[in-house]
Amino acid sequence: MSSVTDGPGAVDGDSAQRASGNGAATDARISFKRWLVKTSRNPYVTFTSLVQPVIFFVLMAEVLGAIAGGAVSQSVQSGVTYVTYLTPAIIIQSALAAAAVSGIGLVDDMETGMFDKTLLSPMNRSAMFVGKVLSEVVRITVQTGIILGLGYLLLVLKPGASPDQYLQTGPLGILGIVVVTVIFGGVFMAYSNIVALVTRDREATVMIANLLTFPLLFISSAFLPLELLPNWIQAVAVANPITYGVDGIRALMLGRDVLSVFEVTAFAGLWNTVVPAVAALLGFNVVLGAVAVSLLERASKSEVQ
Repeated sequence: MSSVTDGPGAVDGDSAQRASGNGAATDARISFKRWLVKTSRNPYVTFTSLVQPVIFFVLMAEVLGAIAGGAVSQSVQSGVTYVTYLTPAIIIQSALAAAAVSGIGLVDDMETGMFDKTLLSPMNRSAMFVGKVLSEVVRITVQTGIILGLGYLLLVLKPGASPDQYLQTGPLGILGIVVVTVIFGGVFMAYSNIVALVTRDREATVMIANLLTFPLLFISSAFLPLELLPNWIQAVAVANPITYGVDGIRALMLGRDVLSVFEVTAFAGLWNTVVPAVAALLGFNVVLGAVAVSLLERASKSEVQ
């Protein structure tokens, strides 16, 4: 029996082609708008992205600042308050929280059937992923601005603290901080979506993402200088993306070289930290992003078959 139907427009099932759709840029814009609206309507995402980092910042500044403030000032630079030292860690922590839940939206689409419908559409696969990432970038940028403002406010309200020492690189430094944060966020967005595509389960995505991401904060230079931590943590920190994200932002805030995992002298001043940190984060993005897109393509082929 033939698999070809004798009728106008009939095609063989094995050689079926999707109709041509929009261009990649248009597909990315459509995906971006959809995910931006979807996330903004989710109260859980709003809380974890905007409220939780603020609470975490205030508590960590008060609790750890009372214990580690003196050690940080001696190790990093005289006059640097713990609020200033902690701000990059909270920026990275908030980006991490936003990126870690990125895969949940993908799992929700799988459970409602929207994911399968999208895969069967003529939408460009890479554009689907790019649009989703761009929506997360908007959220991370807003978070970063809120945390920078909160850090400055904490110094204004803190007796004896000098807000003048908070951000040494001015408006260009703020732009640089946003860029580093966005690049860092891309690493864990890709990771979260990889977990979602592999598990296709909401609970598993949340558990696996948190199982890895939260401990990584403490195996880095986020809360204390690496030289104050055990040797095994210093060794693991070299392969930890959080270390490069925190060090890159901290260098832009303090206006000096603070790279903690190895020494670079090829550039000048803070660039000896920023350039290697950005290069390392881009490397993580390329590897994990390629895996995420590959899994998306594989899921697409499986749906077509």
